[in-house]
Amino acid sequence: MPPAAHPLTVTHALARLARTLLPLLVLLPCGAALAATVAVTDAAGRPIRDAVVSVVGEAAAAAPEATAAIQQVGRRFDPIVTVVRIGTAVAFPNNDTVRHHVYSFSPAKRFEIKLYVGTPAQPIVFDKPGIVTLGCNIHDRMLAWVVVVDSPHFAKTDAAGVAVLNVPPGRHRLRVWHPELGEEAPPFEASLILDAARLVPLRLAR
Repeated sequence: MPPAAHPLTVTHALARLARTLLPLLVLLPCGAALAATVAVTDAAGRPIRDAVVSVVGEAAAAAPEATAAIQQVGRRFDPIVTVVRIGTAVAFPNNDTVRHHVYSFSPAKRFEIKLYVGTPAQPIVFDKPGIVTLGCNIHDRMLAWVVVVDSPHFAKTDAAGVAVLNVPPGRHRLRVWHPELGEEAPPFEASLILDAARLVPLRLAR
């Protein structure tokens, strides 16, 4: 029987990002891994889509032969937010009828794929942790983000604002990031203690 999921709600007020989310500490009991369900909402209780949730611990090894893809279609990136482990190779297929010029000036990964159609022969390997903002030099409104994590435990919230992670036993710090935070802002966190029987939220002083 799979382990029971434990709900965790993180209040994410986009209007006051710097004061809303606080450091998050998860304490898990010994035994089998748990499925932690994280629900990210704004101050009004509305779900936040495309929030990246990751468990922080010892740095994980680079993902062996891991791949992902961010396509361009309808003059937009799809998906808007992609989360990958360090070492993941990401392809950028252009499925539009116009050429795109994909680039990033982010410290975590600087690269440029000049005007092209189809799929470039060489994917881009994301080899440093951090937030990478993507743009198109031809279409200024095209934006997307790659979140590179150093943990094998991560997920992205769906339309209901929910992400599910299978987390091993022990103490863990859980990070939450959303594009509204911007590239330079650190991931925001909140506090709680999770055990086998109950969920007790602990809020730090602002």
